[in-house]
Amino acid sequence: MTFLTSSDQAPPQNHPETRRQALRRLLMGSAALAATAGLPETLLGSGSAEAVDNSNALTLWYDKPATHPEDAGGKNATNSPAWLRALPIGNGRLGGMVYGDTAIERIQLNEESLWSGGPQDADNPEALTYLPEIRRLLFERKYAEAQKVTYAHLACKGQGSRGVEYGTFQTLGDLKLTFADSHTPDSVTSYRRELNLETAIARVQYRVGETQFTREVFASAPDQVLAIRLTADKAEQLIFSVALDRPERFSTEALGTDSLIMRGQLPRSTGDDDGMRFAARLRVLAKGGTVTAENQRIQVTGADSVTILLAAGTDYRDGAFEQIIAKSLESAGKRAYDALRKTHIADHQKRFARVALQLNSDVTATSLPTDARLKRLRETSTSDPGLEVLHFQYGRYLLLASSHPTSRLPANLQGIWAEKTWTPWNGDYHHNINDQMNYWPAETTNLADCHVPFLDFIQTLQAPGSKTAKVHYDAKGWVVHTISNIWGFTSPGEGPSWGQYPAAAAWLCQHLWEHYAFSGDTAYLARVYPTLRSAAEFYGDFLVEDPKTQYLVTAPSNSPENRFRTADGQEASVCMGPTMDMEILRDLFGNVIAAAGILKTDADFAASLTAIQKRLVPARIGKHGQLMEWMEDFDEPEPGHRHISHLFALHPGNQITPSGTPDLAKAARTTLERRLSSGGGHTGWSRAWIINFWSRLGDGDRALGLLHLV
Repeated sequence: MTFLTSSDQAPPQNHPETRRQALRRLLMGSAALAATAGLPETLLGSGSAEAVDNSNALTLWYDKPATHPEDAGGKNATNSPAWLRALPIGNGRLGGMVYGDTAIERIQLNEESLWSGGPQDADNPEALTYLPEIRRLLFERKYAEAQKVTYAHLACKGQGSRGVEYGTFQTLGDLKLTFADSHTPDSVTSYRRELNLETAIARVQYRVGETQFTREVFASAPDQVLAIRLTADKAEQLIFSVALDRPERFSTEALGTDSLIMRGQLPRSTGDDDGMRFAARLRVLAKGGTVTAENQRIQVTGADSVTILLAAGTDYRDGAFEQIIAKSLESAGKRAYDALRKTHIADHQKRFARVALQLNSDVTATSLPTDARLKRLRETSTSDPGLEVLHFQYGRYLLLASSHPTSRLPANLQGIWAEKTWTPWNGDYHHNINDQMNYWPAETTNLADCHVPFLDFIQTLQAPGSKTAKVHYDAKGWVVHTISNIWGFTSPGEGPSWGQYPAAAAWLCQHLWEHYAFSGDTAYLARVYPTLRSAAEFYGDFLVEDPKTQYLVTAPSNSPENRFRTADGQEASVCMGPTMDMEILRDLFGNVIAAAGILKTDADFAASLTAIQKRLVPARIGKHGQLMEWMEDFDEPEPGHRHISHLFALHPGNQITPSGTPDLAKAARTTLERRLSSGGGHTGWSRAWIINFWSRLGDGDRALGLLHLV
C-alpha cells in the first residue's frame, strides 16, 4: 500500500494523531462520505459484466444508461432508483445528474441555494416556562411524563421541518436532449457511460450504425457554467432538441434562436409565491448545421459538433443574480470548448490530485463495469483492492463537487444533488450526524479548503442560535438543535424524541477546532474563537445538577433518535445527561481551553470550564459489558438501532482508545457486537460510522468486511 499527499495544504506533522491513525481515518472517512444516506449511489449502477477496455483506475463506468422512470422529478419521499444510478457532477454551486439515455438524455440540475421557505420565528416562548417542570420530572425519573410535557411545550412553534415556512432544498429542473429516432436502445451498440474522477467529467459514448456519438458533461467552478459537448465522428449527424423544465412553478422562453431561459419563484409560506426567485439560462453553440428556436425548445439539425452552456442562480443574498448568470454565460461563450475543459480540469486537479492511494490491485478488474465489480466482490469475495481505492477517491470527489471553496453553502443531506421538489428530509442540515459525516474527509484527505463553506455556515448559526438560547433556556451563548436550513433555523425540531438535541452546536464546534488542528493557523483560530467560546458559555448556563447524583447534566436532551426502557417499564427518548452529550461537551470544553491557552486569553473562563468538565457524567460500563448510552443502565426497545451515538468518544472523538482507555475500548467493542448481532447498522451512513468505529479499535478485518457491504 502506498499513500501519497502533496505538500499543498498537507496536514502538519504535529497533529495529535499518528500517521497510521490518520491513514485509517483517511480511508474510512472518505468511504463514509460515499456511503452517506441520500447521496448518489452510482457504485450500484446497472450493467453487465461484458469486458470493455478501461485503463483508467479512477473511472466509474457502466454499459447501460440509468433507467428513466416516468415519476422522476415528482413530489414524493424517496429518491428514484434511476436517479441514484445517474452520474453526479458539480462545481460546489451547480450540480447535475447525468443519466446517459441515448434517445432522451436527462441532466437533472441543482443550484446550491434553491430553497423554498424563508426566515421564520420558530422559537417557542412556552419552553422557558415549562423547563423547570420538565427537569423536575427528569430528576424524579418520570421520563414518560417528562417527554409528554416536552412534546407539548418545548418543540418549535409551527410545523417545524414539515412546514412550508421551513422549506426544502429543491431540484432546479431538467435539461433534456431529445435525439433523432435512430438513437433508440435497439439501434445502439458499444455503449459506455462513465465518470472520470480525475477530470470530473461525465462521458457517454455509443454507436448508431457506422457513426460514433460522444457526450461530455462537466460543471466548471472557474467559469461557473455547466458545459455539455456533443460530437460525432461523421459530419452533419447531430440532430436533437434542447429543453428546460421542472415539475412546477416555472416558465421557459426562447431568447433569439440559440438560447433558453427558465424562471420561477418558490413559495415562502402556504399559498404564497413570494419566496426565492431563480433562473437557469442556456446557450447552444453549433459547428455546422442549423440552430432554431420553436415552442420553447432549441432545435439543432445536421451539426458536426455542439457545445451547450448553462448558468443558473437564485436571489439568495444577491438580487442581481440574473445579470450574473448572463455575464457568466457570455464570458464562457467567448471561449473555445477545449479551453473551458482545460481550465475546469486544472481547477479540479489542484485539489483532487493532492492525494493518491495505491493498493496492490488487479489491473484486469477495470475491464469490468463498476457495478459488475461490486457484484463480484459481494457474491464471490474476490479481492479487488482497486475498487476500494475507487470508493475512497469517489468520497473525495463527492465532497469537492458539493463543497468547492467558492461555494456559498456547505454540502447538505444530499450533497448538492436532489431530484424532487420536496427532497427527502428537506435536503437540510442534520446536526446529529449527517452534515458532520459529510466533512469527515475534509481534513484527513487533504481537502481542507473544501471544509470552509461548512465552517462559515456554522458561524452563521451563532446569531439566530443566541436568540434560541435566550428564548428557550434563558442562557447566554448560542445553541442549535437537530436541524437547520439556509434560513437560520436553530429551534428544536417539532418532535422532541429526535429534535430536542441541544448538543449539536458543540459537535459543530469540533469542526472549527479540527480545521485549526490540521493547519496550525492561529489567525484562523482567533477568528473562530468567539464562536467556540460562545458555545461553551451556553453549555455552562444550560447544564444543571442532578440532585440524585450531583453530576451536571444536559436536560432535556436525547441520545439521537434512540429510545430506552426503564426498570419500571417506561419507554421514552427524552432524557438527561446522555453519554453522547457528555462526550461532546468534554470535547468542546477541552478545545476551548486549549484555544484560550494558544491565544493567551480567557484564563479565568478556561478554569471555569475545567471545573465543569470534572462534574460531567463519566463514561461507564453497563451490565452487559457495553458502554452505557444513558445515565442509567437502561435496556433498549430496539437493540439494533441504527444510531450508535454514544460511541462518539471513539470516533470522531478521541476520548476512547485501545491503548489509552482499554476497558472503555472493550466496552465499545461489546456495544458494537451487541448492536450488530441485533441487525443494526444497515443504512448507508450508519454502516459508514461503524466502519470508522472498527478502524479506531484497530480491527481492520471488520472494517473491511463492512466496507464491502456499503
